[in-house]
Amino acid sequence: MVFFDLFKKANINDGIEEYKASDGGVLVDVRTPQEYREGHVPGSKNVPLDKLEKISSVAKDKTVSLFVYCYSGARSRQAVSAFKNMGYENAKNIGGISSYSGKVER
Repeated sequence: MVFFDLFKKANINDGIEEYKASDGGVLVDVRTPQEYREGHVPGSKNVPLDKLEKISSVAKDKTVSLFVYCYSGARSRQAVSAFKNMGYENAKNIGGISSYSGKVER
């Protein structure tokens, strides 16, 4: 890993494509329920940052791929770290919905 990769912003559009190509992956939106209702990526599950322990309700298997996003990528970075501490082996921060170019569901 190159040092500057630490500052590279995740591209949610690439992350969504990776999610779609995955077998059994879970798309996780860690924004608040209010933000989620205002618009989210179709197929995503809302597990707010302050309720991350509820991830087991959408992903019981800790080997499943979790594709995690928020508004800007900051909360999803925190969530990925927490999920890994909970034993989820394949959690990935895919960035923020603010740069998503696909269809949004309400």
